[in-house]
Amino acid sequence: MSLLPKSDSVQIREVWDYNLDEEFALIRGIVDDYPYIAMDTEFPGIVIRPVGNFKNSNDYHYQTLKDNVDMLKLIQLGLTFSDEKGNLPTSGMDDRYCIWQFNFREFNPNEDVFASDSIELLRQSGIDFQKNTEKGIDARRFGELLMSSGIVLNDSVYWVTFHSGYDFGYLLKILTCQPLPETQSGFFALINMYFPVVYDIKHLMKFCNSLHGGLNKLAELLEVERVGICHQAGSDSLLTACTFRKLKENFFSGSMEKYAGVLYGLGVENNHC
Repeated sequence: MSLLPKSDSVQIREVWDYNLDEEFALIRGIVDDYPYIAMDTEFPGIVIRPVGNFKNSNDYHYQTLKDNVDMLKLIQLGLTFSDEKGNLPTSGMDDRYCIWQFNFREFNPNEDVFASDSIELLRQSGIDFQKNTEKGIDARRFGELLMSSGIVLNDSVYWVTFHSGYDFGYLLKILTCQPLPETQSGFFALINMYFPVVYDIKHLMKFCNSLHGGLNKLAELLEVERVGICHQAGSDSLLTACTFRKLKENFFSGSMEKYAGVLYGLGVENNHC
């Protein structure tokens, strides 16, 4: 597969409550062969900032993350699976490459708190909150299927993300059915258990001279084209996967293990939490 799949060669598989079981069955069948999982989420923004004294900026960032994730609800999750060479899985129905977009029912803009600019951006990007409420996935049921899917609690799986503290926060909230831990060390203990190998591209960029900015900017610099709609989690996860592959080819030779396990903006300076 080319590193840059064309739009008509990719199928974004929309997952709702009615097809959740069958889509997870497909995922269980491919994860061994496609163990690199690029992930992105959409959520209602950041609505509160903590006050008080913090040891450092990372502690402040974690408390902000915890307070918001504990209060808010996940809207959408995108997963793109690939193998070591960047190949994507195809569906048995046709030869198009498959990525997954999970739509959740919990968030209700008529009842729940949200950052209005974030929700307006998602609306403009085509997210239908009414449809999510009526047909979306129950988060607790999703968590149960995720636990038995083979993609968490598996040190043969490699998670690829971009500036992903919030992404993992929402997944941990669903997996544990608990508020996030009080401390960063507790948070990273859960990350290391459920997602043993994590690459955060925003952290990797520190080791690539001249690279800066957000995911869209980085993709542009690396000449990676987007497939699908910006600010939808499926498309963003595919862009993350392709950007990681291009970054790895251009800037990293050999093993990348020493760069794993660090989430940008969290942890302490020596990367031990």
